[in-house]
This record gives sequence, C-alpha cells and structure tokens, in this order.
Amino acid sequence: MRRPVKWVLMSVASGVTVLGLIVAYIAATFNPNDYKSDIIRMVQEKTGRTLQLKGDIGLTFYPTLGMKLGETSLSERRSDREFAHVATATVAVKLIPLMSKEVIVDAIEVTGLRATIVRDKSGRYNFEDLAAAEQKKPQASTATPLKIDIGHVAVADGDVTYVDQSAGAQYRFSNLNVKTGRLANGVTTPIDLGVLIASAKDKAQLDTKLKTKLTFDLERRLYKLEGLDFSTKGNLGTLSGINATAKGDVEARLATGEFITKGLAATLTAKEPEGNVTVKLDTPALTLTTDKVAGDKLALEVTRDNGKNKLLVKLTIAGVQGAFKSLKAGPLDATIETQGERAMKAHLTGSLMGNLEAKRFELPNLTLDAKITDPKLPKGSFDAALSGSVATDFTRETAAIDFSGRLDDSKVNGKAAATKFSPLALTFDVNADQFDADRMMSKSPTSDKIDLSALEGLNVAGTLKIGKLTLLNLKSSQVRADVKVANGRLSVAPLSARLYDGTLNGSLSAQAAQNPLFAVKQSLSAVALGPLLHDAAQIDTLEGKGTIEVDLSTRGATMDALKKALNGTAAVNVTDGAIKGVDIAGTIRGARTKLQMLRGEQVQQTNKTLKTDFSEMKATFHVKNGVAHNDDLTMKSPLLRVTGAGDLDIGADRMSYLLKATVVTNTTGQGGKDLAELNGLTVPVRLTGALDSPQYAIDFGGMATDFAKRQLQDELLKRALPANTATSAKGGNKIEDALKGGLKGIFGR
Repeated sequence: MRRPVKWVLMSVASGVTVLGLIVAYIAATFNPNDYKSDIIRMVQEKTGRTLQLKGDIGLTFYPTLGMKLGETSLSERRSDREFAHVATATVAVKLIPLMSKEVIVDAIEVTGLRATIVRDKSGRYNFEDLAAAEQKKPQASTATPLKIDIGHVAVADGDVTYVDQSAGAQYRFSNLNVKTGRLANGVTTPIDLGVLIASAKDKAQLDTKLKTKLTFDLERRLYKLEGLDFSTKGNLGTLSGINATAKGDVEARLATGEFITKGLAATLTAKEPEGNVTVKLDTPALTLTTDKVAGDKLALEVTRDNGKNKLLVKLTIAGVQGAFKSLKAGPLDATIETQGERAMKAHLTGSLMGNLEAKRFELPNLTLDAKITDPKLPKGSFDAALSGSVATDFTRETAAIDFSGRLDDSKVNGKAAATKFSPLALTFDVNADQFDADRMMSKSPTSDKIDLSALEGLNVAGTLKIGKLTLLNLKSSQVRADVKVANGRLSVAPLSARLYDGTLNGSLSAQAAQNPLFAVKQSLSAVALGPLLHDAAQIDTLEGKGTIEVDLSTRGATMDALKKALNGTAAVNVTDGAIKGVDIAGTIRGARTKLQMLRGEQVQQTNKTLKTDFSEMKATFHVKNGVAHNDDLTMKSPLLRVTGAGDLDIGADRMSYLLKATVVTNTTGQGGKDLAELNGLTVPVRLTGALDSPQYAIDFGGMATDFAKRQLQDELLKRALPANTATSAKGGNKIEDALKGGLKGIFGR
C-alpha cells in the first residue's frame, strides 16, 4: 500500500515541478508590453473607445494571476472625451481556485482614479455599452455558478463625478480613499472610507468618513454594519458648519423591509441663517422583523436657537411591541416649546399602530394642548385643545386626519387629507362656530416684508366655514371660503359672508413672487357703512346703507408698497345717509347771517348740526398707482344738491376733494326763510388732510360774491319791472324772462 502512495506523491511532485518550470519560463520570456498596440486596437474595435496605455504592463502568474497597469485612460464611446483614468491599477486572481471555476480576486488596487459617470435624460448610463459588450460573450453551459471573492480593495486619491442630466444635478466625489478586507457573501470585513462630496445644486461640501465592519449577502439583499462610526463635516443647503455623527449597529434586510438597530445614536450640529440647530437621536434597541417587533425607548430632540428666539422639540416613544403586520408603539409623548418675545408651549400625546408589510400606520387617539404667550397679543395669550386621529398609507401615498376641539374661545372640527405625497396634494374641510383672528395678531402694526414663498410647491383645495368671524376688526357671520393653492397662487373663490346688516360676495387671490401680486373683486350689498368704515379703518365720516363694488389689484412686499400700487375701479351707492363732521346747510345759514348783519338786519343764531344728511349718494372711482380719482359724485338731500370731484391718495393717506353744494329749497319749510332766500346758490367746500380725519373749508368769498350778484340782480329786476307788469294772467311775462336772461349773462349766473 505504501508503494502506490509513494508513486502517487512522486507523480504529483513531479507535475508541480514541471508546472512551476513552465510558469517560470513564460514569466521570463513573455513581455505583455509587446502587445500594447494589439490591445488598443481590439478595445477600439469592440467598444468604440480609445484606450491609452502610457505605463508598462506587469504580469504575475503564481500563486496569483495578476496584471499591473501604469498610467491608463479610456475615452467615451466614439469620442475623445475622457471616461476614466488611473495612475496605477492592480488586479490579482488566485490561480488554483480558478481551475475549479471559482473567481477569487486576491486584490484590487487603484491609485489616481478619475471617472465621469453620466445618466442621460432617458435614464441610460455612459458605461452601459461596456456591460452590453461583455454580455455578448458566449456563456459557458454549466450548472455551477461563479463565486466572487475579493481578498481586499484599495482605492487611493480617487475623483469620481456623477452627472444626472434628467435631474440637472452633478455630484463630485473627490479625495476618495477606500480600504477593505475580504469581500465575500457572509464574510465580515473592515471598511475604512473617506470622501469629499460636493454639489453645486445642493450647495453641498461635505467631508465624510466611515469606519465599520460590513457583512453582506447580495442574493438576500442583506447588509450589516457593526461598530458603525460615521461622521461628516461641511455645508449643505442653508446649513453651514455641519458636524454630524452616527454610531451603533445597523442591519437592513432590503428584500423584506426588515431593520434591526442596537445602540444607535446620531447627532447633528449646524448653523442656519437664523441661528444654530442641534438634533439628537437615541435608539438603544429596535427590532422590526417579520418574526418579531420590539424596541426600547426611542428619544428625539431638536433645538434651534438664534439668540433671540429658541425652539425645543422633544419626542419619546416608550416602547414598541407586536408583530410585523400589527405593531403597537407608545405611549407617544412630545413637547414643543418656543422661547422669546412670542412664547409657545405645546404637549402632544397618543399612540401608534401599524402594519409594516402594508406600510399603513394610525395614530388613533392624539391629543394636543397648546398655549401662546405674547405681550403684543390683545389678551396677552392664546390657547388651544384638540383631539383627533391620523391614518397614513405609504403605499398609496395618502394620509387623513380628523380633529375637533377648541381654539381659544372657538369650537372647531374638520377633516384634512393628503391625496398624494409627491408632489404634495392636500384637501381640507374646516368648521368653526366663531373665530377671532385678531386674537392671534400683534396689537402694533408691522412693516415686515410680506413673504408668500410658502405657497410655492403647494397643491391645496378645501372649504372653510365660520359662524362668526372677526378679522382686522371687521365682524362677519356665515363666512364661507373655497380655497385653492396651486403653482404658487392662492385663490379664494367664492368668498361669501354676512356683515353689517348686508352681504359680501366675491373673490380674492395672491400670487407668490419677489413682489407678491394681490387681487380682490368684491360686492357688498345693503351694508351699514358707518359701522363698517369705523371698524375697518377708524373712519367716522359717513353714514347710511349702501352697495360697494371693488375690482382692485396691487403688488408689493410691504403694506406701504401695496397701498401705493393699487389699481382698478370702485363704485359706491349710498341711501339715507349723512356726511359726518361737515354741516353744509348749517354753514350756509351761518354765512348768510353774517352777510345780513353787515346790512344791519336783525338775525338769530342758528343751531348747527354736525352732519349733512342726504337721501342718495353715488360715486365711481378710478384707482391708479394708489390714487383714487373721482369726478362724478352726486348727492341729493331735501335742501341741497351736491356734486364732487377730487383725489383720495391711499398710498400717502391724504385727500384733496372739492364738493359743490347748491341750495334747492324754495320754501320756508325745512330750511326756513334763511335757505329759501339762497335758493340756487352754489357753495364750494374743499376737503383736505388725512383720510380718517379730513379738514374742510368753505369758500366764503365765492359764496358772498354769488350772493351779492343775486341781490343786485333781484334789485335791478324790481326797478326795471313795475309791480303791475311783472306778471300776466297766463302766469308769466316775456319781458321779465328776457331781462333775467340778460342779467345772467352779465353776472355769469
């Protein structure tokens, strides 16, 4: 028995010796650099790419079959543009396993890598032709699959650019350095990675480092990171000075959506334009698998501080238990607190139920208590208490919320839903018995910039109904507003309400822009204008019921700019009212008394009223650049007929307006003898000053001249026409009429 074994061992030894001699001979006599031109030509023929081999090619044969390249570059397909470049590259494959169809790569080492990966608008990559060329090779018919096993990978000083043309994004991965141990399914290997990530679109510049032990199974899509030590520093978007870390153990089973974490803790500190932000996440243990769902207390804390104001958010979930298809988490407890001039404290409680497989989750018993404190608020504070439920289906990309409760003194209820997550689309239906919006507004006016950027990207549609509403000190009831937001534009149409004994119907809109655009089209019918103007603008100069039609637009980033940019039309029709603060009839009587006193007549002082009553007043306005111009005002009363024209400068809060009042009474009834003697007299009244408290002045000189002309005309008529010829039996005298016409021509009356 020993003899055959001996011969076998001798045969094997002889074979190995011969094989070694053959390999040694090939290594000594074969020079791959002699075939550079053939290699370059073959690459060009098969791929349409240009290969440049500037350095020498080195080969090893035993115990590894390897190739080492010097400076090498490869172009884009049918182009001179560079696709990839390396300073040096080494690939070594173990020779003995290769004979049994196992590919065990002993090493992949690359230095000075430069590459540009492009994904075009159709979704194709600029390296897909290389993969397609490889697939054209005839496949060996064998039932034994190839096994890939890499001893280690080392990449030094890499620089890879990724361009996504469909997204208009470009990412650069520079200073890329990677070291690994053995890479094979089921084998735990150390990973040491460092890279600088940059993106102009995302304003990103992140110096990232990762150390961990990786275990993976490509067929099962399972990845484990043990002893994870991740960090990144730099800038991203509006965040600067980022310092983020993550430590712990993570296992992801992507094929089934299962996750396991142990001792996972993550932190982030950064600076925002408004201040500093800090985020902390602590997950001691969490298992989300098909067999088991369990977890310890999860804690999340977010802080934002700009020196003047501070936001603090704390969320804790006491525990997680159940199964993959029916998990329960809770109790859930969250606090939101802001500190500063306006302080808020909110407390949210509830629980979570869900189905991880179906990706459906519910928060069935949420409660929210909140209080806002601000010395500028009319009552110093505002509080709310709400309860409701939330349901989310991530597969369908839908979510819904039902709520009811109290906002300050208001009882509210409603529904809201997300009908699509990306792009986000929302609907709502909200009802309130009453709501005082002014309770939430500052008592002092503000000149802050108007910013409607929050409208951009929103897709919202819904209905708002309020029994009684106070907004900007205006009181209304039965308010209904249909709201729509799309493409950065807010539209409220129709908008209807009852207010001040009348009704409102119309629409309004706002368009987000650097200088936002606003438009309002409203019709107010049978509205009590006195209380309306008093509440809206503290203007107490007009009484009566009327109809107001407005069709106005404006744009600007501040209230002053909006007032100065107003354009459009407005119309007013008022009945049974009065102009307060201007007593035209009383002033005329007083002026006549002064004229009579100069003639030595005995008169009595009249009691003036503080308003001018009228039965009807109409006016239309054309508004341009904040100035409302009117030239067709008419007003009727038993004693007077009034016309008016002038400008109301809304932007400057000033007015310049001229009223012309003509006495029309020819009896001694309501106006008495005083006004009867002034029948037909026209008195100019000029209004100037602030819109809310104008001053008025009557042109006494013009009135006196007109009055004197009238007295002289009457005296001349008396002398020119004897009493017995003044009239005829038919009720008139042609001579008198002719004389009056001539006198009017002389005196301009």
